[in-house]
Amino acid sequence: MSQNGAGVNLETSLGYLLKEASSALRVAMEEVLRPLGMSVTHYSCLELLAQRPGLSNSELARGAFVTRQSMNVLLQALERDGYVTRPDEAPVGKALPARLTPRGRRSLEKATVAVRSVELRMLAGLTETEQSDAFRLLKSMIHSLRDSDDAT
Repeated sequence: MSQNGAGVNLETSLGYLLKEASSALRVAMEEVLRPLGMSVTHYSCLELLAQRPGLSNSELARGAFVTRQSMNVLLQALERDGYVTRPDEAPVGKALPARLTPRGRRSLEKATVAVRSVELRMLAGLTETEQSDAFRLLKSMIHSLRDSDDAT
C-alpha cells in the first residue's frame, strides 16, 4: 500500500489490527479445542445452546458467524454424536429447536476451560482498567458499525 493516502496503511489501520487479533484468537482457540475433538464453530454452537437452549439452526448460525448450511451440517453431526437433541418435527413453523444433552454439557465444560485459558493468555499483559477500556471501546465500535448499517 502506498503512503500517499491512496491506500490503507496496514501499519496504522485499526480495522486491520482487529482482523489480525481476531485471526490470532481463532488460531489459539483452534489449537486448544483440537485435542478435544472440536472446532471453534462446534464450541460456539455448544456454548450458545448452553446459554440459550432451544435456539434454531438460523439463530445458531447467526450467533456462531457461519452460514445456515454450515450450521445445519454441524447440528446433524452433533445430533448423530449425541451432543445435542432436536425434535423429529418442528413444534412451531419449520425450526427444530436444539438442546444440549448431558454428553454435550460435559464436552462443553472441558472446552470452556480450554477457551478461558486462551482468553486469559490474551489479556495477561493488560491491567483490569485496560481490559475494561478495551471491552468498552470494542463494544462502542460494534455499535457504531451496526448503527450505521441500520441507517442505510
